[in-house]
Amino acid sequence: MTNEAPDTAPVPVAWEALEDAFENNSPEVHSYLQLETGEVLRIVDGVADPAMHARVIAEPTYLRIDPVSSREQYRWMERFIATVDDLELRHDLLAAIDGKGAFRRFKDALMGHPVDRERWFTFRSERLRACMEAWLTTHGITAAERPAWRVPEAVPGTEDAGQTASATLAGGAPPAVMTSVLAALTSSETEMVHAFAAFLISRRSRSAPTVEPSED
Repeated sequence: MTNEAPDTAPVPVAWEALEDAFENNSPEVHSYLQLETGEVLRIVDGVADPAMHARVIAEPTYLRIDPVSSREQYRWMERFIATVDDLELRHDLLAAIDGKGAFRRFKDALMGHPVDRERWFTFRSERLRACMEAWLTTHGITAAERPAWRVPEAVPGTEDAGQTASATLAGGAPPAVMTSVLAALTSSETEMVHAFAAFLISRRSRSAPTVEPSED
């Protein structure tokens, strides 16, 4: 069911949440734009009440958001790789996107290359923006102007810590549970989780007691 936006004043769209919704194409995650408030509602199968989801679908003030397909996002990675000057990195990125798990391996391959990682964030954000604007136009939605288009930034020094944080967060949780939780997160939320976990790891290492060598 596709709802059309009513002819009203510009919608104060929650741009960052909308960008996250366009990027997250996990099949168990469903996102909707509230056409009056501009807020983005995200419903996760197995977590949300199915009856509530049915009410949202039937509500004319909610418009389902169609995320960018994984195939199209894969093409973005291919196009970005063609712009990489570092031949070794280009080779690593091409190897990373070969096979299942390409998106995660691609991001991991960029961890040690902050300049190209920043370029990737900009490259991806520009394409998400174009998709969002085309979608809004298709549905006749006039959005309030976004003050500044924020491009996600890599935090210096957190690349290695972020990878360690992923393993630390998993802890003893069953793999299936962690997979479900991580699938529901957007890329920006995942970055926040990694940064926070890295902070906790750093704090723990600073507060760990120092063991002095015994004198025999």
